[in-house]
Amino acid sequence: MLQIIIVLYTVYTLIKVYISVMQIGYISTEKNGEAVLMSQDKFRVAGEYAIRKERVTIVSTIVDYIMFIWWVSVGFSWLVSILGTTTSIIDSVIFLFIFMGINYIVGVPFELYQTFEIDKEYGFSKTTLKLYLQDQLKSIAIFLIFGGVVFALLSWIVITVSSWWILGFILLFSLAIVINVIYPTIIAPMFNKFSPMEDGELKENIENMMKQVGLKSDGIFIMDASKRDSRLNAYFGGLGKSKRVVLFDTLVSRLKDKELLAVLGHELGHFKHGDIWKSVAMIGVLLFIAFFLFGNLPQELFFDMGVEPKAGVKLAIMMLLLPLLGFIFTPIMSFVSRHNEYKADEFGSEIGGKENLVSALIKLIEENKAFPKSHPLVIFFYYTHPPVLERLKELGYDATAVKNITKPLPKDGIFKYFKDNK
Repeated sequence: MLQIIIVLYTVYTLIKVYISVMQIGYISTEKNGEAVLMSQDKFRVAGEYAIRKERVTIVSTIVDYIMFIWWVSVGFSWLVSILGTTTSIIDSVIFLFIFMGINYIVGVPFELYQTFEIDKEYGFSKTTLKLYLQDQLKSIAIFLIFGGVVFALLSWIVITVSSWWILGFILLFSLAIVINVIYPTIIAPMFNKFSPMEDGELKENIENMMKQVGLKSDGIFIMDASKRDSRLNAYFGGLGKSKRVVLFDTLVSRLKDKELLAVLGHELGHFKHGDIWKSVAMIGVLLFIAFFLFGNLPQELFFDMGVEPKAGVKLAIMMLLLPLLGFIFTPIMSFVSRHNEYKADEFGSEIGGKENLVSALIKLIEENKAFPKSHPLVIFFYYTHPPVLERLKELGYDATAVKNITKPLPKDGIFKYFKDNK
């Protein structure tokens, strides 16, 4: 059984590396071709940034594979030999903390390199080492407190309930919903400052849009995202009464009010179509299958790893195999998400203006240095949003037909510009 799982994980790793290699080759060729949505220099830089990130992904994937092989062949038995073979809940929690801690330490160099080397070089990361360490300490503290409680509950379920995977699924799925509820008002403010939007025409227009779709929120807030990163974003966070509209200060400073309203119109489209609950349902299905499969692993697997099927080991192997199962489901979830994005674009263009949404999308691509082209395999597996060129076409703007996009937009707007520059 262990040999079969190793083969499956090996195939999974090779596919991930192959996709990354194909993406690097594709972008390496395209970045030197005719630019779209940005000037030639920015187009090339965006391509180089995408390639740098993909190379880090390849190395990270290989390291993850090495860690997987180590855990199933040596790591689990080594950790059990240190902690002993008792079946107490405390031992199980300690086992899981050490398992997670080792994986965390292995992953830190990649995060540091991405944040302080690549993102700094391309003008994204604004964070300091002090701020980074503060964030890490806060995250670790939250994990130790809440993670410890969850690990203890799961361990108790595994130890005391025969069909533990059913109760385990119910617990984690319920927790996922609770986290969505408390994240905007309790967790997120631990890391960022959220200032209520000042009264004015923009706030009034946003509130009117929300009323049109029946969205009642906790408020409209500006987040100080610029202290860590220069990229633009916005989101609706929370469920139930905790829902709030969050705008990155970088987004507010770089988009015109009409463009901002169009972007929020897109997000409101997700709310109107119930996309948040669809995503929760898909996560629920994935979790259920994971608990069903990994909660019924044969005893032979654990003996092959040189350990007994104790609570800590069972939960650790589940976490170790979850990326493999998630990868299988990724294309399905990505396809559904892309479909939802098209519908949200359609709604956003109706409520906020098609021209404004097009203009906003172009600015987002340029400001975020997002290379507008990708290999079909990357799109198939990983793209939760349709390729921006396809989104723009659906909105009536074919960027590939524009000869020079570096000219300022005329007063008549972006579609007049598109017509004049074919």
